[in-house]
Amino acid sequence: MSETMELPERESMEFDVVIVGGGPAGLSAAIRLKQVNPDLSVVVLEKGAEVGAHILSGAVVDPIGIDRLLPDWRGEADHPFKTPVTDDHFLFLGPAGSVRLPNAFMPPLMNNHGNYIVSLGNVCRWLATHAEALGVEIYPGFAATEVLYNDEGAVIGVATGDMGIEKNGEPGPNYTRGMALLGKYVLIGEGVRGSLAKQLIAKFDLQKDREPQKFGIGLKELWQVKPENHKPGLVQHSFGWPLGMKTGGGSFLYHLEDNMVAVGFVVHLNYKNPYLFPFEEFQRFKTHPAIAPTFEGAKRLSYGARAITEGGYQSVPKLSFPGGALIGCSAGFVNVPRIKGSHNAVLSGMLAAEKIAEAIAAGRANDEPVEIENEWRSTDIGTDLKRVRNVKPLWSKFGTAIGVALGGLDMWTNQLFGFSVFGTLGHGKTDAQSLEPASRHKKIDYPKPDGVLTFDRLSSVFLSNTNHEEDQPVHLQVKDIALQKSSELGIFAGPSTRYCPAGVYEWVEKDGEMNYVINAQNCVHCKTCDIKDPNQNINWVPPQGGEGPVYPNM
Repeated sequence: MSETMELPERESMEFDVVIVGGGPAGLSAAIRLKQVNPDLSVVVLEKGAEVGAHILSGAVVDPIGIDRLLPDWRGEADHPFKTPVTDDHFLFLGPAGSVRLPNAFMPPLMNNHGNYIVSLGNVCRWLATHAEALGVEIYPGFAATEVLYNDEGAVIGVATGDMGIEKNGEPGPNYTRGMALLGKYVLIGEGVRGSLAKQLIAKFDLQKDREPQKFGIGLKELWQVKPENHKPGLVQHSFGWPLGMKTGGGSFLYHLEDNMVAVGFVVHLNYKNPYLFPFEEFQRFKTHPAIAPTFEGAKRLSYGARAITEGGYQSVPKLSFPGGALIGCSAGFVNVPRIKGSHNAVLSGMLAAEKIAEAIAAGRANDEPVEIENEWRSTDIGTDLKRVRNVKPLWSKFGTAIGVALGGLDMWTNQLFGFSVFGTLGHGKTDAQSLEPASRHKKIDYPKPDGVLTFDRLSSVFLSNTNHEEDQPVHLQVKDIALQKSSELGIFAGPSTRYCPAGVYEWVEKDGEMNYVINAQNCVHCKTCDIKDPNQNINWVPPQGGEGPVYPNM
């Protein structure tokens, strides 16, 4: 937008607490604030077209958080926890066969007894009805794009993005200025690698003395299978093939209600080979003899992808900053071996809400709610993450076979004796730094999709209901296109054309020149490019509010 142009004044609204993100953390914080003090004014901003539209997770939920937030939820007729886990399978896959690991060998915390297979999007839609019934204002379709500060540098609110800006950055005929939402405190629950959280972590140096955050990419499909192939309540995890022993990752098959099966594949983003193609690994995985029979005669209903925080205990940034705090996956509360984070997201939202309600009751505003940072380690969140803190570093250091075994041993010693023989291991490099030049690796030959069990990316993105207005500035910002050409393409052979699960990035030859094409309208908001680009040269920012995927039942 031209610097000389005078922008109209933003309209502003004032609340006691402004919450960015309508996920499990943000909605739980909103509900808990109103439970503690019904007179508090609370607003939740959600960039998706509706609550749940951008929520994607496995998901097997440990109900510890929901039990505390809404103790009487089991008596409700319309709650989304329809399918309790009845059976747990752990498989190690080889190229042609599989070995089931005995459940007795698995550390008790890996047991899913008492958990529920759910659509996390539907859980969020249900939480939103509870929040609204308590008087919380929820604004879906509003992407928070800017943090607002006072003269002392404390956070006093956020602004939503301007609407109707055209591709050249100038206001179009339908231009409307974003709104300022001001609060005594602001909670950031944007999910993994949120754009505002990234800014706040940098501005307030919240990652100081912490290990770098680590990530995975999770790809998921929802299928309707034949009744004879459906086993309601079955939870199946696997590791091994098709990933090599040096590349971390694994899969899940969750059998929900109504003949639905959620199948997903996670690739740890510290992989080294730039030719690795997570989407194609996922498609290949479904062809394994232990997996394919489930989908015989089945219909694929939905597809999506999302980054996952994997750094765990030692990577959680400082949660509090002047004027607010990070909650949920913005802070990175996922328990990696359990592949669970929503229970900790709920608990972190509740913890932040209770501390902020106390601060407001004491007459405080826009100061640092440091109690949130000081106390999370002594809560169930800290206990949950601390005992698995070495699983990811061991897997990264020793590879799949030895790393998984050592991780299991470490979880057992934590369970039985309350300590780890390894102490607390570090993660070392960021995921961007882990990528190696293409010259050190061979291309991987992936089979063509058959359109029955395996698919291409574009037909998959179609199922995610993704939509972006094309006449707007591209929300995937390449800072230095010359660097992208010389390094991302020249040294690393264009890994963005492979790690993106939606086919956003292409290197296209025209008149003897390689041009970087960004198909931003395909973006499913997974944030992988922001994480994995080897030069950290791509910055993901929110598009206009309400755009992106619309995930049903994911």
